[in-house]
Amino acid sequence: MKKKLVVLSGAGVSAESGIKTFRDAGGLWEGHDVMEVASPEGFRKNPSLVLDFYNQRRRQLFEVQPNKAHYIIAELEQDFDITVVTQNVDDLHERAGSSNVVHLHGELLKARSVNSYDSFDWKGDIHLGDLHTDGHQLRPHIVWFGEAVPAIPDAVSVVEKADIVIVIGTSLQVYPAAGLIDYASPKAMVYYIDPNPAPIHNLRNPLEVLAMPGSEGMQKVKDKLNG
Repeated sequence: MKKKLVVLSGAGVSAESGIKTFRDAGGLWEGHDVMEVASPEGFRKNPSLVLDFYNQRRRQLFEVQPNKAHYIIAELEQDFDITVVTQNVDDLHERAGSSNVVHLHGELLKARSVNSYDSFDWKGDIHLGDLHTDGHQLRPHIVWFGEAVPAIPDAVSVVEKADIVIVIGTSLQVYPAAGLIDYASPKAMVYYIDPNPAPIHNLRNPLEVLAMPGSEGMQKVKDKLNG
């Protein structure tokens, strides 16, 4: 039976593909306060601004490709039972070949009604006035600040069963995603890959920190696991 491996990925794993994290040191996303473009209040105040912000993000996805880290994660499915739990809203894990991906914060290439959480594939722009068949405005299938994270129970379940956990490209500062590592069995080996790793407090697990970019770190972890 294959060992269970969970990858907890954040914005850093996609940064090498050219996807901006958008949030700068001042907390701004493309010049916007985060609450203007990533909150229900911001959407109610200026829906056109929010829709355009995500339209730009969606268009950018078609200009980038998965990087080495994404591909190595997918390749590990040959030897491990892998679930990728990602904070990213891009589809680069899937395009690299990962078959079991849990998107905590939604997906850019999906849309839904403002009146429902049921999502569907959507690759074009969303405009003010674009309506669902239920008669309500369409919105990106993105979990905004202040909204519930429906995928958390599924993520907790897979982390609890993991033999190995790889944390890559995330500072583990954004909750509830940051709290997932706390559900890992104390026996699970944890690898933490990030060029500027943040402290992981109260971790009970064996831990190896690799302070390097995701692609380089994933290659080292793959070599260790296969060695």
